[in-house]
Amino acid sequence: MIWALLSTFGLGVIGLIIAAPLAMAGGHTTFAGAVYNAFHFVCHQRPERSFHISGYQFAVCARCTGLYAGFALATIFYPLARSLKRVETPARIWLFLSAVPLLIDFGLGYFGVWENTFLSRLVTGALLSATAVFYIIPGLMQLANRQRGQNPVASK
Repeated sequence: MIWALLSTFGLGVIGLIIAAPLAMAGGHTTFAGAVYNAFHFVCHQRPERSFHISGYQFAVCARCTGLYAGFALATIFYPLARSLKRVETPARIWLFLSAVPLLIDFGLGYFGVWENTFLSRLVTGALLSATAVFYIIPGLMQLANRQRGQNPVASK
């Protein structure tokens, strides 16, 4: 159930990110405006750093698109990589290591050493969030087990 809800949520978020520019192009400005406004709380939405479709930018920037897409895809395919019954998480070092490319990409761009691209932002965001799924799902499963009174397996 947790997996199904997270998968649906992830796909729904991606759907909204893409629906906003399509809605704008179709003249549904009230809906599009509500979506853009909702995402403005979590993303800078700079047009020069955002993908565009039908002449309008996505509801979030390229890096955030990667974060949400990586989360959605990793959640959907999670059961192919691990059993949904497992509540132990990988060693935390993997989560930190998955953040390194994003930090390098951001840092080098911020300090003018290199100009990061839409692709580098998308991929580094997706890597971090896809890795995070392997901590989020077991954590939620552990919480669900506690709610049902089952003994959760200790995580690493």
